[in-house]
Amino acid sequence: MTTRHKLAADLKWNVLQRLQYIEIMAFYTGVVTRSDVAKTFGLSDAAATKDLKLYGEMAPDNLLYKHAVFGFVPGPAFVEIFANLSPAAVLPLITANLAAAGGPNEQNLIYGIGVDTLPLPIRLPDKSIVAQVVRAARQGKKLEIHYRSMSDKDNDRSQVIEPHSLIDTGLRWHVRAYSEDHFDFRDYVLSRIVEARMLPDEAESSLDYDDDWVESITLKLAPHPGLHERKRQSLLIDYGAVEGAIEVTVRRALLGYTLQKMSVDTTSDHSLNADAFNLIIVNRDEIETYAGWAFLR
Repeated sequence: MTTRHKLAADLKWNVLQRLQYIEIMAFYTGVVTRSDVAKTFGLSDAAATKDLKLYGEMAPDNLLYKHAVFGFVPGPAFVEIFANLSPAAVLPLITANLAAAGGPNEQNLIYGIGVDTLPLPIRLPDKSIVAQVVRAARQGKKLEIHYRSMSDKDNDRSQVIEPHSLIDTGLRWHVRAYSEDHFDFRDYVLSRIVEARMLPDEAESSLDYDDDWVESITLKLAPHPGLHERKRQSLLIDYGAVEGAIEVTVRRALLGYTLQKMSVDTTSDHSLNADAFNLIIVNRDEIETYAGWAFLR
């Protein structure tokens, strides 16, 4: 039995959950405070302090108190004890806004029905890289990265970005960030970041300046004309269409990913296989400017 499992076996699940949160928060955001624990679990300050003290007793080399942030930061000898810190385990928690993974009924179907997901290849970098990205985004810092883009011109040099949000497309993860080289906001595939280092410099941008992130637009879709009428009507029911229209409100920055995820035929003449691409775009002229890369001619 590993050290982690030995420690966990002696704890009640609700206590273990809070210790997992402390560990995840400290490693990925770079700091965990008493107020973080108290607000997340609805505890008093005294109870949150007790949890942080317990964590310190059980993992004495992991956290160091830093007066400047009134909280604990990862120490140089930090190792995971209570939580699975792999990006594959932690990023879904961040997406679902959950404090920790698992539960007392993890092995039992408490709702009486099984659920499974597609076994897609994991496209994520090492946890140390993801942690630097998350820390920079949360703390509002600049991030120096070495990025393996699909274009050769950016592959042999480092660049500085200012990240503000993560994106889960269902197939891969991106970080939304301001590029100091390109003077705009863009998406970076997490798995293509081979090195990352949070800089001490404050970011000069934020998501408030990212118009395509802040602003949403309504994507209007319709069944592919290549489908026979019965299939077209079934699709309208499937998507809960109102008066024959399928409408999806989405951030402008996420339009392209939404079109891909929904298998929309983006050709101007609807020439793709209707059985594979069931939907077409009704308001193409309105949205193409925000997701030109996703459109086929």
